[in-house]
Formats: sequence, structure tokens, C-alpha cells
Amino acid sequence: MKKIEMKRGDHQRKIRPKLVYDILLHESDEQHPISTNEIIARLNEQGVSADRKTLYEDIKLLNAYGFEVLQERGRSNYYYVVDRSFDTVELKILMDAVESARFVTAKKTAVLKKKIMELAARSGAEQLSANDVRFDVVKLKNENIFYNIDTLDACIRACKKCSFLYFDYDFEGQRQYRNGSEPYIVSPLALLFSDENYYLLAKARRPGISAYRVDRMDKVQMEDPPSEKVRGDSLKSYRKKVFSMYAGREETVVMECAEDYVNVIVDRFGFELPMLKLPSGDVRIKAEVDLSPTFFGWLATGGGKVRLTAPRDAVKAYREHLEKCMPSDEDVENAPKDKRSREMREFDKKYSFYASNGRTGKVSAARSDEDGEDGEYGGGCFEDLT
Repeated sequence: MKKIEMKRGDHQRKIRPKLVYDILLHESDEQHPISTNEIIARLNEQGVSADRKTLYEDIKLLNAYGFEVLQERGRSNYYYVVDRSFDTVELKILMDAVESARFVTAKKTAVLKKKIMELAARSGAEQLSANDVRFDVVKLKNENIFYNIDTLDACIRACKKCSFLYFDYDFEGQRQYRNGSEPYIVSPLALLFSDENYYLLAKARRPGISAYRVDRMDKVQMEDPPSEKVRGDSLKSYRKKVFSMYAGREETVVMECAEDYVNVIVDRFGFELPMLKLPSGDVRIKAEVDLSPTFFGWLATGGGKVRLTAPRDAVKAYREHLEKCMPSDEDVENAPKDKRSREMREFDKKYSFYASNGRTGKVSAARSDEDGEDGEYGGGCFEDLT
């Protein structure tokens, strides 16, 4: 703690109970109480004088106002605080959530984890530090994302429209602004965390709801026109229908799967899902989805354990999607058998990666993000919101 510069006397008397509580909050718990002498020494380090009598009065005052400080009596009394806003395990969950969140930059991740540790007692902070886990997550690099979120949240609360520039990255990691570098002006509805990214759900030019990556926004501003409204149930249903924030034509589909695959279905669509047990032992499920390449991709991850069976146009679209993904006989025939082929060796000399400064360098290949039409992922949730 920083040493406090202040005059001795009345000012110290007023601030001392707060400092006592801060010391106990950060340095004590039930297994690690601290003595009267230790507390007095900590206060002296901060330039605040105290003795046993004044410390006893301060702790009595704290307890009177609901700041519970417990005491262990002995030759030298010991004190500790048990009641905290967060338990150590709760702080551990928060730290892991920050570490695994892709949209939180590496720099901001370190800052937030340090702040979370400061909410724990010293012993708890040591435990959190010892059990700190580094997840294999590709962190984004837009340091303005927290300012973007703050502005967007203010627009939502004020029921105002917002404007922003929206960009993609090119092969060299340079920003390429969409819409002719002109700002998008939308009615913000909600902020949503999905598939490791943070999105703004908004009503834009076209009918329905559109989703925008917050980390792909630049120069976010509040606009004077009031935002347009949508029905509350539209937002509630949006998340279940849309896969990876890629919307498409809304459709009620029927799927069949083995009973041991039901858990996967429930994880995606929730518990309130119509199901029917078939004589074969399989389970038939009906769900509302937005037909899109990401929905078809999700079906394919089941490796045949889940089948799309109705309606016919959806089944046909799924089959066509799979056929596009399959290599042709010619591709298979022409593919080199040896992993040391010329095509493979080329990457040892020529491949590049996205650098934070926009320049390319020789480290690893880059994976491009999905494109959306007009800056909107999948063009919205084509439902009637009027």
C-alpha cells in the first residue's frame, strides 16, 4: 500500500478505520489472522499512527457498521475478515474466464487478472497465482475494444443510435474498411458474447437483426437519432437460432440422433426442446435454426451421429453444402503422397503471418476470418420485427 501523506490528528482518526479494514481484507483470513502489533506496524508503514486502544476502537466501530471483523483472544489479540465479496474459487473462475476470452487482448488480460487477485486475501492471491492456467487461445489485438464496449453500452442505455467504421484484415494484417470507409449507423440492441468473440446485435438497413464483431469496430460514437425498437422475444430467440453469429433463412428443422448424442443437442439448443423417442432407439428432435454454412458445419461435426431429416429443401441444401466441401476425384489423384512434396516445402520459405504492426513475418500461416455481407454477419435474422 502507498504511504499516505497527511497531518496527524483528526484526519488520521477519520481515515484509520478504513485502512485497518483494507489491511485485514487483503492480508487476513480464517487460517491467517494477523496480530495487533502487525496491524499497527502496517499502519505506521503508511504514515498513520495507532496503538492498541485506538485499534480496538476502530475495530469496534467497523463491527458496529456491519464490517465484520473476527477476533482470536490471547496474549496478543489476532484479527481476521471472513466475509468477502468473492470466494477464492469464484475468483479462480473469473480469472479463467478472462484468460480464455479471445476478445480480451493479452495486455488487458494481465491487467484484469491482477485486479481479480487483489480481491482475494494474501493467501488466496498466492493460491490463485500458483494455480494460474494459460489457455491456448489466440488473443485479439484491438486495444480499443473496452472503449468500444463502453460507448456501445452507453448507446443501448440511452436508446441512441451509434456509428462506427467496420474493417477486415488483409493478407498483410492491414485494416481494410468496408462500406467505402464510410461509417455504419445502426440501432444497438444488445452486446453478446458468443464463440469466444464479443458481438453487437443491432437493427440496421435490412429487416431483422444483424451482428457485428466489436473488435472489428473503429471510431465508435453515439448519434443523436433515437434507436429503433424490436420485440424482446426476438432477441431471446436469436442466440439459439444463429450458429457462430452467422444468420440465414429461418427454418424449423427435424433431426435424428442416437440417444447418447442428446447431450450435444441440449448443449446447443437448451432443455426446452421437443423430442420423440423412436422405436429404433434413436431420438427425433425439432428445432428452429437459421440455415447457414455454420449450422451445416455443426451438423457435420457429429460424424453421422446426428442427421438432418426434414424439411426436404433444408436436407437438399445440407447435401449440396457437403458436396462442395468434398475434394473431387481429380483433387485426390493429384494430391502429393509425400509430406515432403514441393507444395509442402514452399511454406518453409514463403509463408507469412499477421503481425501487430501490420507487417508480415515468417512465423506461421494466417487463418482468415469469415466474411459477412455489408459488414453484417449473414445479413441478419430475417424475421418480421415490425
